[in-house]
Amino acid sequence: MSELSQVAVYPDSSDIYKNVFCNPAFELEGEKEERVEGFRTASSTPEPIKPPGPSLVWGFFGVCVMRVRAPGCGWGVVVVSAAVLLLLAALGLMLVLILTQIKNQAVEDQVLTTATSGLQHAGDGQSQALPTVPINRSKEDSTAAPQPARIPPSEPRCGGVLTDTEGSFSSPNHPASYPPNSLCVWVIQVPPPYLVQIHVSSLTVEGPSPCLFDWVEVREQIEQTSVVTRFCGNVAPPTANTNSSTVWVTFHSDGSIAGNGFTAQYRAVLPGHKSCSREEFMCDGGRCLLPVSVCDGHPNCHDQMDEANCSHKHKECGGQKIGPYGYLASPNHPGPYPHQQLCIWHISVEEGHVITLSFRNFSLETQDVCEFDYVEVHDSVSTGAGRVLGRFCGTTFPPELTSSGPHMTVVFVADEGVADSGFNVTYQAVSVLGRTCGPRQFACSTGECVQQQWLCDGWNDCPDGADEQGCGNSTYPPFTSSCEHIEVEMCRGLSYNFTSFPNIWLSIADQREAATLLGQYRVLMELACFEPLQRLVCGMFLPQCSPQGGVLQPCRSVCSSAEQQCSQALDLFSFSWPFNCHLLPDSQDPLECSLP
Repeated sequence: MSELSQVAVYPDSSDIYKNVFCNPAFELEGEKEERVEGFRTASSTPEPIKPPGPSLVWGFFGVCVMRVRAPGCGWGVVVVSAAVLLLLAALGLMLVLILTQIKNQAVEDQVLTTATSGLQHAGDGQSQALPTVPINRSKEDSTAAPQPARIPPSEPRCGGVLTDTEGSFSSPNHPASYPPNSLCVWVIQVPPPYLVQIHVSSLTVEGPSPCLFDWVEVREQIEQTSVVTRFCGNVAPPTANTNSSTVWVTFHSDGSIAGNGFTAQYRAVLPGHKSCSREEFMCDGGRCLLPVSVCDGHPNCHDQMDEANCSHKHKECGGQKIGPYGYLASPNHPGPYPHQQLCIWHISVEEGHVITLSFRNFSLETQDVCEFDYVEVHDSVSTGAGRVLGRFCGTTFPPELTSSGPHMTVVFVADEGVADSGFNVTYQAVSVLGRTCGPRQFACSTGECVQQQWLCDGWNDCPDGADEQGCGNSTYPPFTSSCEHIEVEMCRGLSYNFTSFPNIWLSIADQREAATLLGQYRVLMELACFEPLQRLVCGMFLPQCSPQGGVLQPCRSVCSSAEQQCSQALDLFSFSWPFNCHLLPDSQDPLECSLP
């Protein structure tokens, strides 16, 4: 028996476009509809009921979309379907935005935590990045490329937190020349009651004392007192036995001459186990002195043990040398020199003359940094003043050395180890008027020869400044200062009006970027403590340009004052104090730090 079906024929084709609202909710569950070119066929054959599933919603839209083109569905279906699709698209877009925002916030929190921990006291020992100020940068607020929170792998490693009981660290690129405008801070922390001992094994850093250009600085905090030691030059300092479990070591370089830098070792020692290297002299329960500082006629120890029993030491070498020429030699030369020797010769010639030193034989114990047996030549009347012309060891002959004036000091040191045949050297007085310099050198009025490229470079390389006189007619470019007027509105009205960029401490390229970053701190202007906070923030973001070259950090007192007055107020913003004031210079000297 055949299945009965009802067939409806539409005689008027215009009926095809009548509005028919198709809603599956109002159709019979077993009714199946089909519309094909004006014919409607309704079948009463029940369809099997399918369990609800993920395709239910899409089946609904499929029916409606399919019926849009059918004669029984009108524009209402189009509107409803489009509205539902737009709603789903909006919900999906919102979900993507929410997930992106959560991810970005997590990244920002991580960067903020990393940057903040670098400036806080090294109590947790977690951060390995160069201390910096936590800055929340965004692409919309900054016109400059965002700076990474950590130093990129392609750049030399510089600074960090050292928490092992022993280790080593060095200047960037060591033993090659360090880059200009470097600022590295190492925080060395050992567990109490251990103390930090530091030994600098090699040092080649620009500048004589007081080390205004490039320097290595060791800072320790003892109760409420900060002890700072700064050194530079090409003679490694003696071992430093500190009295603290946490020590800050800072390396700074300016934008000009660079040396090979330094390398240093540290270790944890108990208070009763302080020591010095084998060639050094220990006094005051832990202070180490170089051999040249022992029996030199100037007490360097509080107990003056460095000048005790000197009449019985080293009588066979050293002494005063006066006259136009002379001869120096190590004890027993050409035989092996005795162990544990300290010989100091003071050479003096007539005024208007300089001293030329020439080595005729030279064979000492070989060592990379010349800390066991060596000859050291000072361009001065004693070892405590003037620059060091060089320290030499091994079997390579030193070059001919010339003083800048009528005085020179020669030091010979030998330890208790290997002994060799030593050296002999002659010296001669040369008249300043009769002295000639090389074709690429300039003769100072004192007779000293300096490099031709140092003329009119803004620095006095001759003792009398002759290399910087008459530079107006020189073909060499005149010295131009890198200082620039402060243009950032928030930091106008400070005690200084000039700054210099780039800012190597915070990695800020120029004043434009600094202004953008400082704009994020405008909310802090509502604080009652904004004035001291402004001085500190501006001193960090736009540091004072120094007349001697480079820039000056804010003094520690500026940071401490702002911290005391603003810490509680910043807590209201859930913003912890971001600066470690102990990293700033503890001084009121305008040559060392600024008071904005």
